Amino acid sequence: MIKNTAVHRTAQNSQQEAGKNRFFKKIVSQYQLFLISVPFIGLLILFSYVPLWGWIMAFQQYSPGKGVFGSRFVGFDQFVQLFQDGVFFQVLRNTLAMSLMSLVTGFIGSIALALLLNEVRSRLFKRTIQTITYIPHFVSWVVIANIVMVSLSPSGGIVNELLMKWGIINEPILFMSKGEWFWIIHTLSGLWKELGWSTIIYLAVLIGLNSETYEAAEVDGANRFQKMLHISIPGLMPTAVMLLILNTGNLVSGGYESQMLLGNSLVKDYSQVLDLYALDYSFGIGEYSYGVAISMFKSVISILLVLGVNKIAKKFGQAHVF
Repeated sequence: MIKNTAVHRTAQNSQQEAGKNRFFKKIVSQYQLFLISVPFIGLLILFSYVPLWGWIMAFQQYSPGKGVFGSRFVGFDQFVQLFQDGVFFQVLRNTLAMSLMSLVTGFIGSIALALLLNEVRSRLFKRTIQTITYIPHFVSWVVIANIVMVSLSPSGGIVNELLMKWGIINEPILFMSKGEWFWIIHTLSGLWKELGWSTIIYLAVLIGLNSETYEAAEVDGANRFQKMLHISIPGLMPTAVMLLILNTGNLVSGGYESQMLLGNSLVKDYSQVLDLYALDYSFGIGEYSYGVAISMFKSVISILLVLGVNKIAKKFGQAHVF
């Protein structure tokens, strides 16, 4: 028995040595690729990891005059204050609600649009639709927000004009002053802006699917809907799940530009998100440590969300990132 154990350990050591040799041989054979990647890795470390030392400010009562090394250390006081602030939970609710609504509508909408465009036989019509849906992605949120506000304006806005013309309402509605409608307006605006761009990857996946599978299904009598259901959608799922996992990390980091431009003081209870909240405290009040604590909270939650969704995807046998 001892002899067998020794032989087993020797075999394991041999396999490990062989694995290491293969790894180093691969590095030597592909050294050009490693050299090319060094500058990009350096930029990633410089701009994504080096700034993390600033997280120490979250544990201090930071003062710009004293700097990071001269400011007083206060431990977790900033985080205690954060979780005792009722506004923080309201802002967190807004962030999660709008990010989740945008994630779901964008995920479903882009897949649906890709499936429909894939079934279009006219190249001219398909390219026209693609161009129309892609263009808003390249338009600034400043322009998009102005278009939305002009369209929903109570004085001459096309939405109010049509609703009154059709007899649905008797007087204009102040859409941008109703907080409970802000999430829907924001979600639809984001969907309009990014739907076409998000569809590109799914269209590329559909084009890459084996055409013989579709031909075989057609010979078996499958119609377009059945081919979409049993071939196109299963072919999209690995890519869709991977993108869903990656986008989940942005649930608490959805930015602030769209909310800041579409929002106003009347809907602040529904439009303010974590990034705006952190900016207000950091540059509005001068509480830099509190702003860093909010940013640190966002990063930790984003990592946990990605790990959680990745684990669920792995459990159900879907594509996963790691």
